[in-house]
Amino acid sequence: MSLSETRRHQIFPILSAVQIAIARRFALSAPQRFAAGATLFAVGENAAPAFLILDGELEIHRRDASGRESITSTHGIGEISGEVSQLAGRQSLVEGRAGSRGCEAVAYDAAHLRALLIGTAEIGEIIMRAFILRRTAYINEGGSGSVLLGRRNDPVLIHIEGFLGRNGYPFTVMDALDDGDGHALIERLGLRNEDMPIVLCPNGAVLKRPTDAQIGVCLGITPEIDPEHVYDVAVVGAGPAGLATAVYAASEGLSVLVLDAHAFGGQAGASSRIENYLGFPTGISGQALTGRAFAQAQKFGAEIAIPIAVENLHCGKKAPHPHAGFGLQLAGNRSAQARTVVIASGVRYRRPDIANLAMFEGAGVSYWASPIEASLCAGEHIALVGAGNSAGQAVVFLADKVKSLHLMVRGSDLAASMSQYLVDRIHALPNVKVHLRTEVIALSGDADNGLQGASFRNRDNGLVWTGPLRHLFLFIGADPNTDWLSDCSVALDAHGFVRTGEVLNRDSWCATERAPLPLETTVAGVFAIGDVRAGSTKRVAAAVGEGAQVVAAIHSILSKEKEKTV
Repeated sequence: MSLSETRRHQIFPILSAVQIAIARRFALSAPQRFAAGATLFAVGENAAPAFLILDGELEIHRRDASGRESITSTHGIGEISGEVSQLAGRQSLVEGRAGSRGCEAVAYDAAHLRALLIGTAEIGEIIMRAFILRRTAYINEGGSGSVLLGRRNDPVLIHIEGFLGRNGYPFTVMDALDDGDGHALIERLGLRNEDMPIVLCPNGAVLKRPTDAQIGVCLGITPEIDPEHVYDVAVVGAGPAGLATAVYAASEGLSVLVLDAHAFGGQAGASSRIENYLGFPTGISGQALTGRAFAQAQKFGAEIAIPIAVENLHCGKKAPHPHAGFGLQLAGNRSAQARTVVIASGVRYRRPDIANLAMFEGAGVSYWASPIEASLCAGEHIALVGAGNSAGQAVVFLADKVKSLHLMVRGSDLAASMSQYLVDRIHALPNVKVHLRTEVIALSGDADNGLQGASFRNRDNGLVWTGPLRHLFLFIGADPNTDWLSDCSVALDAHGFVRTGEVLNRDSWCATERAPLPLETTVAGVFAIGDVRAGSTKRVAAAVGEGAQVVAAIHSILSKEKEKTV
């Protein structure tokens, strides 16, 4: 890895003799001796353990898409191998081999590794930091993880890049037309143009034009869910609210399953910069903030399944297990069971009523502004529609990468819906022009070339103007993700948000022996938190607070259930 020496000691920490002695107590088994060149774990190996080196060296190897192999790092005495994949027993991104003198090491599977991290605060902090930084290095430097092969501007390829990027999974992109190695790889694998894009998984599998679900299984992102196991709590949604619930519930000993149809982080995870989150005076990207929460939840043993959509929630007698209050019907003919359920499914991006909008989604029209989208529109003229904080953060992020940015606002005052610090920053950007009382009404282009132009209308005088445009960002609000609740009597407000707690009236509350708990829905044992909840404050900090708060109510439900069975 090309790492600065100032960070090297954090990425490759060396435990002291005392720390090694403590860490050995948590190992899976007694020390093992490996001969020179022996493979301790392979690329793509499921549940590959981490190893603490007691003698000799462990070499970390990786292969690029052309099969070229290189040594990325070497672990010596007192160093531990692994990165965040090892926390949940996921596939290994690299290969580990004993060095020229062989090595002696103790192994840690996911359970023993988590016990080490939780049971030893000092050692746990050292290892956790190293794991997160190693994953970051793999993402930034490429050469590990999956290989994507296709045409650079293919909307399907761009979607796959976004899916992997938002899930914090490293990948390398090879252009099938302009990259010599990419063209050679196509010929070697016997692929055709219509097969593009291709995903090459670390385990050697080749996926042609895959779905997110197929990628998740191939890369080991999506775990197997035991349909007979009853979790203490199932959390639907892996945004800030859902991840907070997972962290607090799992750290307090509850068995937790987190399900999300797309990626961890929710809308917050797509924010380029969050500057008003407590404790980060210089700001932090949504990906970094929620990525840490994701790793933290895994550290405490929460099981996180992505991308798995929840299609239905079955309540009461419809639950298949006598000790499960709730059954969840999942995509792919899968199911899960839980004693309590937390609805943290957030909101989905709202789409304007434009006839041919779907044609340009991923081909010029975007609903978020990640580094992938920023690289595609670098140096060009772009437009962005929206007036909330998400829109403001996107404007600030994109402005210094594009030639000009036109911000279209339906209302008459940007400050009415956006934090003042963002308003001030936008007005200070020389290449940003704000158009108030303006809306997009039409798009032009074709399926082969993507978006080529757009028409806008002034809402006061009706004036319409049309111009060339290849990149349009839409941040026009969101609707609640509550369609999957139709089989369960969870009450919604007029806009589809989940009603909870004190706002429930006596007629809608299903349990007669007690009042609803804070954040509880009309179905006892089902809670709602974050953006999906009616009346919630649409801020990351508020969502995290609700995620922590709901755990106390879950304990109350579970303790009463336990009393009934004693």
